[in-house]
Amino acid sequence: MHITLTGNLGSGKSTISKIFSEQGYEIYSTGKIQRTLAAERGLTVLEMNKLMETDHSFDNIIDETTTRLSKEHSEDLFFDSRLAWHFAVNSFKIFLSVDINEAARRVFNDDKRGDVEKYRSVDEAKANLIARAEAEDARYKELYDINYFDMSNYNLVLDSTFATPEILAGIIAKEKAAYEKKVAAGTDPKDIPSRIIISPARLLGTDRKVDRNEEDIFDTDEVVVKREGSSLTLVRGTDIVSKALDLGYEFVTVREG
Repeated sequence: MHITLTGNLGSGKSTISKIFSEQGYEIYSTGKIQRTLAAERGLTVLEMNKLMETDHSFDNIIDETTTRLSKEHSEDLFFDSRLAWHFAVNSFKIFLSVDINEAARRVFNDDKRGDVEKYRSVDEAKANLIARAEAEDARYKELYDINYFDMSNYNLVLDSTFATPEILAGIIAKEKAAYEKKVAAGTDPKDIPSRIIISPARLLGTDRKVDRNEEDIFDTDEVVVKREGSSLTLVRGTDIVSKALDLGYEFVTVREG
């Protein structure tokens, strides 16, 4: 089964992709294609996104290639792509989530993104990330009639705000294996609910770290969050989330309500 990875800007998708590449997966990244297209035209990534709003040929190039590759390859591929979850066949769909302030800090300090993504401050990076996310979301709704940030689109929503890439990659591998086991046993993929795994510290609005640095997940169905765009707000289960953090858990499962 292929892996399709998408998520918030600055969530660490490229780093996760690199880890899976080292594990033998062939990586297909459309983010690199978009940045290359922008650089070739002397545009920022946001300007490239604006151009793509009216020139759909770029989207078609990416979408058609994704579908073709997923059909042609029987071995597992890893798609680092905004919409591969929508176009790739037979895939485990992952959305990597991150707090916007942490995302802005990462992007501002990342000197590998090139001149098309240079910012004068973290606040400027944050404003740009928000604008880019809104532009992409609007374009996806117009072109494909999909809600990109709807967590039910994905098999796994995983928070990258505090955990290391290695921890995240380990969770992805375990969650994928559990999902594949259910499918192999005859469960209809449509009947397998999304797994939403978020940092307790993020939900509580604290940067307090846990000590164990392990793939620890506090499993519960009592924590409810509200989604506004790409942001998550805790609406029920504060005491449970606090308990999970006090016990040193990296993550807690939540559901959208």
